[in-house]
Amino acid sequence: MITTTSKTNNYRQTLWNAAIQVGLPTAMWRLPKQTDKHFLTSFLKNPQQTKIDFEELGAGFAFSPFINPEGKDTYFLKADLHYIFNDTLHDDEGFEEIVSPSSVDPSFIELLNAQRTASKYSFGVGKNFVENSTTKEQFVTEVEAAIKQIEAEKFQKVVLSRAKKTALPSDFEIVTAFDKLCKAYPTAFVSVVSIPSLGIVWMGASPETLVSQDAHGKFRTMALAGTQSAFDAEGNPIKPSEALWRQKEIEEHALVSRYIVNCLKRIRVREFEEEGPKTVIAGNLMHLRMDFTIDTVEINFPQLATVMLELLHPTSAVCGMPKEPARQFILENEQYDREFYSGFLGPVNIQQESHIFVNLRTMKIQDGTATLYAGCGITVDSNPEKEWSETEMKLQTLGRTLFS
Repeated sequence: MITTTSKTNNYRQTLWNAAIQVGLPTAMWRLPKQTDKHFLTSFLKNPQQTKIDFEELGAGFAFSPFINPEGKDTYFLKADLHYIFNDTLHDDEGFEEIVSPSSVDPSFIELLNAQRTASKYSFGVGKNFVENSTTKEQFVTEVEAAIKQIEAEKFQKVVLSRAKKTALPSDFEIVTAFDKLCKAYPTAFVSVVSIPSLGIVWMGASPETLVSQDAHGKFRTMALAGTQSAFDAEGNPIKPSEALWRQKEIEEHALVSRYIVNCLKRIRVREFEEEGPKTVIAGNLMHLRMDFTIDTVEINFPQLATVMLELLHPTSAVCGMPKEPARQFILENEQYDREFYSGFLGPVNIQQESHIFVNLRTMKIQDGTATLYAGCGITVDSNPEKEWSETEMKLQTLGRTLFS
């Protein structure tokens, strides 16, 4: 382990440039309400696809698609090189913690040294692909079809989503964008993941924990559902304590909470703490959230995070209830492949902790083009026009921050 001090934003850019050019899978992240920024690189250019077992895997970063029925399609980026930055110690300097691997990719180190004064990596200017985005007419038709299926009692809820493609600005740069998201969304999990073998980069600011377990064995998950603007009609911020929720959002949140409780019942875990529901702010939006906490040491269940990850994904907050008919409706009706949107991602066994989040408020970067994603929960009380408006608000979470 080596500790140094340097201009962290420049050095993170240098690390990113080198990893991209060598073709190494890479992740950067910052956990909610923290200041440390992490940079992780795997020297395996085609990362392992595996089921996430927190007790068996070493340190690394998990990245799973939405469709992952047996959990075996999760990409695992082994922590061959792991840096921790904290740029709050001085105006432009911070602390770097470098975890060195047993063997270092020589081409990466050679390029890293050569790039200390290199310019920023450019994605190029993309074409305007707005015409290939999900249209309002398409989305409204999908919502109407979902409501009919709910009325026919095929399922209680389904989460429908849409994609919106746009060209990247000519000056778009990953590390700068990452830092902007960290500043704009201090309570979110901010991340960027690059898998060069797939030709993709994903960036996001997720408000939703799927599973986490700390060094003391405390397990956490949450039910996050129900959405409204965090601002009133005049553009003034609404206090969380003054938020008013419609029956539709209350019932939507209750479905997600019941889903988590039912998962715990399936594995006979009854000793858990609940906090909420409460109104929380996530960028320009407010949500209802219920937090669940379990002491795995006290109940002698160290495998809880592994078991719950398999049971929970995809949660009713991104899929629906019951899970299988809702998932089938999504696959048959959405006009695009979600890929990693509404999958999960996060650090595994980093500093003896694992934190996995739902991949929400996210976008894919490919061939100079950004594809942004947003979804909403459809129940029998849904209004197609209002659901479209909800997705518009969610798309603004990244769009306004990154492209303004």
